[in-house]
Amino acid sequence: MTPSRAPGVARTLAGVSTPHPGAAAGAEPSAPAGADAVPAGRVLMIEDDPTVAEIVVRYLEREGYEAAWEADGAAGLARALDEEPDLVVLDLMLPGLDGYEICRRLRERLPVPVIMLTARGEETDRLLGLELGADDYVAKPFSPRELVARVRAVLRRAGGQVLPPAGATVVRAGTLVIDLAARQVTRRGGGDPEVVTLTAREFDLLAHLCTHPGTAFRREDLLESVWGYTYGDAATVTVHVRRLREKLEDDPSEPALIRTVWGVGYRWDG
Repeated sequence: MTPSRAPGVARTLAGVSTPHPGAAAGAEPSAPAGADAVPAGRVLMIEDDPTVAEIVVRYLEREGYEAAWEADGAAGLARALDEEPDLVVLDLMLPGLDGYEICRRLRERLPVPVIMLTARGEETDRLLGLELGADDYVAKPFSPRELVARVRAVLRRAGGQVLPPAGATVVRAGTLVIDLAARQVTRRGGGDPEVVTLTAREFDLLAHLCTHPGTAFRREDLLESVWGYTYGDAATVTVHVRRLREKLEDDPSEPALIRTVWGVGYRWDG
């Protein structure tokens, strides 16, 4: 589906805010150098507001991404599964299937990173999206430039650009084997090794913790080191730690690998 072109982007909408102060009225982001440049990544937006989608797609394209959008939840899910984009920007409130169900189904089939868009202010709604496997969320109204920055950060992490420290390519913790170079976690029992399925962001968080054993990190420090944000909701880290524990710990209620350091944050004791 190709959106119709809107005449301008410097305006306030229900879902998109006016560009940051200092930007010229009606100004658009500069086009990437080189008309034949390789796309920075393929982004699919699932959003039922065509004006919001048009503005976001335009910004993404100007920053070098190959961007497309679908307005219907079911159609967006089908397109994501068929085309396997590098990242999905997903609105929560959609006709057909809502964003929560789409995220759940994507997580069952693809390791694609997901950024959720929500107009809801309740923390429980944001946390539910993260629990279902979203890598990040942006609340409406939002700045298109902020969303592009989030897309860039998530894709950078998902692309494995965070390299393991020299000499630390494999970390073992009990029956777990964490291969940092291959970005794979396996659990070795009595039979063949079992691959533990992690999202890109879950693996990045695990890699950061397990390569700094015995170091207690604040949630804010992890948000900056793993997500690349100097601001944001630290509850994002809490949810990802909970998901890691559910997948890696023998008893998630009594974690032995990722420990809580009360009043500080988390520490790897594997």
